[in-house]
Amino acid sequence: MLRPFVAYLRVYEPLSAFGDPPDPRLVKAVETAQLTRASAGEREQLMWLKSQTAAPARLLPAELADGRAAPSTTTDVLVLDPAEVPASPDVTVGPGPLVCPLELRARSAAALASFVGDAHPTLRDSVLNAGGVSVESVRARTSAALGDLHRSAMHVLSTTWTVPLPWFALVDPDERRLVLGSGRHDPQRELSWRVAMADARRRVSEARKLVENSIGDSGPGRVLAETGRWLEHFHDDSAVELDYGGLVQLISDPILDTDTSAEEVHRILDSLRTGDVEELAELFQDLRDYWSELASRERLN
Repeated sequence: MLRPFVAYLRVYEPLSAFGDPPDPRLVKAVETAQLTRASAGEREQLMWLKSQTAAPARLLPAELADGRAAPSTTTDVLVLDPAEVPASPDVTVGPGPLVCPLELRARSAAALASFVGDAHPTLRDSVLNAGGVSVESVRARTSAALGDLHRSAMHVLSTTWTVPLPWFALVDPDERRLVLGSGRHDPQRELSWRVAMADARRRVSEARKLVENSIGDSGPGRVLAETGRWLEHFHDDSAVELDYGGLVQLISDPILDTDTSAEEVHRILDSLRTGDVEELAELFQDLRDYWSELASRERLN
């Protein structure tokens, strides 16, 4: 089964951040730890499919017929050992276990609310009429779903077909986790980085100031600023994970093995520090060519 062609930026918080004491259902889910990063994408696909094949169809995945959150919203979690998170000598991660809720219902609600707000009225009305729902009911249901979040921010950001280049500023390029496995569709295939929250916040802050001072606060500067504000919502001793997710299915072994996106983003930041415009232009062009080729597959799919 193909994983979604989605990349992720995830935050894993200490279990204590989810209440004192945390929900017993959450504690049990953390103890059993059934979901893996590879199976999480498949789980999201399954929950969406179930929401559309239910009678009547659900507006959001992981939702009951009456609009309340399904029990899986509490138990669908990824679990991480703090020992697997590289950190600076003076930085604390944990204690473990570290927990990242999938929050699929809330993430879907945020996407639907964005669609309702941004789509052309003709397209919006056509989609909502086909689903038998009104703008008002969608806004009420999505607001309720977002209101059920444990925090005011979701633990997972995701993008389809590409990785936002500013995300690489958060990680140490030398700490990448690469597993090629037996081929593109091996569920263990992985390219990811993990970083302590304190290190991620420091790096994104330094990169934002550098980019804003050099090229302004739009584009990459805006993404860095938004990412920095997002990270501030979580526990100081959390961990952050940048994961290529299902994108590894699109990239051959030799190219994935030699992927230097993180290194090149950090070299771009170094070029901004030194004012080396020639190297900056060359590095940016290489990255744009690499990721544009992947993103172009969306138009062909």
